[in-house]
Amino acid sequence: MYQPFKGRFCGRFHMQKMKPHTQTYKGIRWQVIFPFLLSWLCHSVSGQIHYSIVEEMRKDSVIANIAEDLGLDIKQLSSRKLRIVSRVSEKYFSVNVDNGNLYIKDRIDRETLCETEATCFLTFDAVVENPFTIFKIKVEIQDVNDNYPHFFHNTIILEIIELTSPGARFVLQNAEDPDIGINSVQTYRLSDNQYFTLTTKTRADGSKFPELVLEKPLDRETQNVHELIVLVLDGGNPVKSGTALVKVIVTDGNDNAPTFTQDLYKVTIKENNPINSTVIVLNATDRDEGINAEITYSFSKTSGDLHHTGIFSIHPTNGEIKTNKYLDFEVTKKYELSVQAKDGGGLVAHSKVLIEVTDENDNVPDISITSFSSPIPEDCEPGTMIALIEIHDKDSGENGEVDCNIIEKIPFDLFSSDSYYRIVSRNVLDREKVSSYNITIVATDRGSPPLSSRRTIRLEISDVNDNPPIFMKSSYVAYVPENNLPGASICSVQASDPDTGDNAKIIYSISNTNTEELPVSSYLSINIETGVLYAQRSFDYEQHKEFLIKVTARDNGSPSLSSNATLIICIVDRNDNAPKILYPSADIGGPAVFEMVPFASEQGSLITKVVAVDSDSGHNAWLSYHFIQVSEPSHFTISQHTGEIRTSRVFHDKDILNHKVVVMVKDNGDPSLTATVTLSLIVADNFQQVVPKLSNQLKDEDPQSNLQLYLVIALALISLLFIITVLLVIISKCKQSKPLPTFTSLSTNLYPPVDPRMLSMYSDGSLPFPYSYNVCVALDSSESDFTYRKPNQNVPVENLIDADDSGLGKETFPISDEVSFYNKENVM
Repeated sequence: MYQPFKGRFCGRFHMQKMKPHTQTYKGIRWQVIFPFLLSWLCHSVSGQIHYSIVEEMRKDSVIANIAEDLGLDIKQLSSRKLRIVSRVSEKYFSVNVDNGNLYIKDRIDRETLCETEATCFLTFDAVVENPFTIFKIKVEIQDVNDNYPHFFHNTIILEIIELTSPGARFVLQNAEDPDIGINSVQTYRLSDNQYFTLTTKTRADGSKFPELVLEKPLDRETQNVHELIVLVLDGGNPVKSGTALVKVIVTDGNDNAPTFTQDLYKVTIKENNPINSTVIVLNATDRDEGINAEITYSFSKTSGDLHHTGIFSIHPTNGEIKTNKYLDFEVTKKYELSVQAKDGGGLVAHSKVLIEVTDENDNVPDISITSFSSPIPEDCEPGTMIALIEIHDKDSGENGEVDCNIIEKIPFDLFSSDSYYRIVSRNVLDREKVSSYNITIVATDRGSPPLSSRRTIRLEISDVNDNPPIFMKSSYVAYVPENNLPGASICSVQASDPDTGDNAKIIYSISNTNTEELPVSSYLSINIETGVLYAQRSFDYEQHKEFLIKVTARDNGSPSLSSNATLIICIVDRNDNAPKILYPSADIGGPAVFEMVPFASEQGSLITKVVAVDSDSGHNAWLSYHFIQVSEPSHFTISQHTGEIRTSRVFHDKDILNHKVVVMVKDNGDPSLTATVTLSLIVADNFQQVVPKLSNQLKDEDPQSNLQLYLVIALALISLLFIITVLLVIISKCKQSKPLPTFTSLSTNLYPPVDPRMLSMYSDGSLPFPYSYNVCVALDSSESDFTYRKPNQNVPVENLIDADDSGLGKETFPISDEVSFYNKENVM
C-alpha cells in the first residue's frame, strides 16, 4: 500500500508490472521503494504527491488509495466533492469517492504521451471542497518493453566500389525503438560472412547506429552482390529484436562517400512561422568528381508519423528544409529528422536534424467554471464561496502565466489558489437593493503582447424574510355615515413588503386596541388579502361615535414579520331623529295644553317656553321654533331660537280670551324633521273671569259665528267638568303633603334657581338645564304659583341629548327637582 510523501519527495514511488516470458499478464505486483533517510531530510518543503506506475496497466487497476495518502476521511469524500481536475489526466485516471481508490481509466502508452522523452509524467489536481483544498498529484509513467526495434527500410541498399580498401566503414541506417533506456536499441549483429563485420557507434545524443566494416577486398567480377542480415536487439526482458536486409552492390570507381559537415544539426524555430519558411540548409560534400560527386538529399526516416503528415520538405539538390504547415508548440515541442546524402555512385551519408519549436503567445487564457452556486441567500455570511474557477493557458513560461480579476465594483473578492480562483462574498448582501449580479472575470496572460479573455456569470440573490410589512401611514382616519348598509366597504389600508414570494404575501387582521371593549369582529371585518374593511352591521351615531382599531399586517415568511397601524373610524351623524318636545307635554291634561295668561300682561311678557331636544348632533340638532296655526291678528310671538312665547301687545276687553296655537319644532337636517305641540292660551286674571268674558264675547260676535260660539260653549262645559275633577284630586293630595315653599309670580320668575355647574354641563343644547316642569291650576289664590317636588324616578338621558353630543347612550341620571306650576284659576 502506498504512503504519500507529505513534504518534498527526494525519492519516489516505483510500481512495476512484471511479465513472464510467455508475454501474458499473470498478475500485478506492486513494489514500493521508500527512501526513508532522504524523506526524513526533505519532508518539509513541498506538498506534492508522487506516484510511479508502469505503462500498459490493465483498465480498472488500482494505483493507490489517494484518500488515505491525502489524509482525507473516506466517509466525507462524497460530501467534500473529491474529484480529479486535468485536461489530460482525466482521460486516464478516475477516483472512486466511495473507497478513495485511484483507478486506471484507459490504456496508458508512454510512447504516445511522451515520445522519446527520458521521463514521462501525468499530473492532475485532486480538488476537494468544504473546505476548499487543492493537492498536486504527479504520476510518473515508467517504460516497459512493449515495442520491437525496427528499421525504417526493410532492405538497405549499399553500393561499394570494388576498389575500396579493407577497413573502410559504411554507416548504416539505425533502427528505431520507441521505448527508452534499457528497453531501446542496445546491440546490432550481422549475419556470418567473410567480407564484412558490424560495429555499434554512439552519437552525442546517446542514440546508437551500426557501421559496416569491410574486412577483405571485394571483387565485383567474383561476386557483385552481397546480401547480409542485420539483427537489432533491445535490452528489455525479454529481449525484442528486428531485422533488415543489407544488399551490398559492388561497383567500380566511386571510392569516396559523401560526408555531412555535422553528424547532428540543431535548429530553433518559432511556432506559427509562415508556411514555406526555411528551417535549415544542409551541406554534404563528396571528394569524387563527376557523377560520383553529385549529391541528392532526402529524408531517410522521420520520428513517428511525420513523414505522413508532410510538415517538412527537403530540396533534393540544395538540402534546404522548409515548413509545409504551421507549427504548434502546444502540439509538438520538437521534431527529429533523419536525412541522408547520396552521391551519384550510390554512396550514402546520414545525419540527424533536431528542430526545437519555441513558444509564442498565441493562446488566450481559458476560463472554466468548475463550481458555481446560484442563487445564494441574501443572509449568507461574508466569506461564502460563490464559484470556483480554473484558468488555463496552453502557452508556457510567461506566456502561460495568467492574472485574473473582476472588473465590476461588486461585493465579491477573487482569491488565487495556484491555477484556481475562488469568488467569495465580501460583506452581507441585500436582495432588496440588488437582486442579481453580473460577475465578469477577466484573465490576462503575461505574454507580449498580452492576450486576455473574459467570462460573465450571473449570480441571483434569493430572498429571506428580513423586512416586515410597512404601512404608508402609522394611523388612518375613515368617516362612515351612520345607517350604512351592512356588508358595505368602508375603507382600505395598504401595507407593502420589499421581500418577494411568500415573504411578501401580506395577511391583514384587525383587533381592539382596548380589550375591554366589545369585540371589533361584531362590527367590522377585513379582507385578509386586500386590506379592505367592511361593515358587519349598520352603525348608530347615537350609540357609537368612534371606533379605534389596530390593523396588523403579517407576511407569510418563516418566521413571519408584522407591523401595526391604527385605524380610527368616525361615525358621521345623519338626521335620523326628530326633535322631541320635553315641555309642554301633550300627555298632561289631555290633547291640548292650557296656559293662563294674565289679562294685565304687558307687551313682551313671558308666557311659557317650549323646550325640545334632538338626539342628533351638530347641524342636525340645531332646533328652531315656529307657529304654524295661530289666530289673526296674533297676540303672541315665539322666539325662533329659544322657544319662549311672549305677548305681542296689551290685551283689551274685547279681545278673544282663548287662543289656540300650534308650535312646530324643526331641526336643521337635510331633510329636516319636525315635532308639534298644541297650546291653549287663556287670557284671564282668574278662572272665574273666564266664563262671563266668554259669554260677552259670544253676544258681541256676528251671527255668522254662532257655530263657533256653540263649539266654545261646549268646550267650556266639558273643560269645567274636567277641571273640577282634577281640583278635587289636587285638594285631597295637598292636604296630605307638607307646606310648599313660595315663589314669585309667573311673570317675574318662570324658572327655579339652578346650580351654575348644572348649566355648564348643558350649555351647548337647546334645553339649558335638566328640569322638567308641569302646569297645574290652583283653586286657592293664596297658594304660591310654583312648587318643587323631588321624584324618585330617574329621567332618561335621551331627553337631555345635546345637539353637539348625542352619543351618551341610554344611561339615566337622577333629577334633583321637578317644577310644577299651579294656576289659581279653573281652566275650561
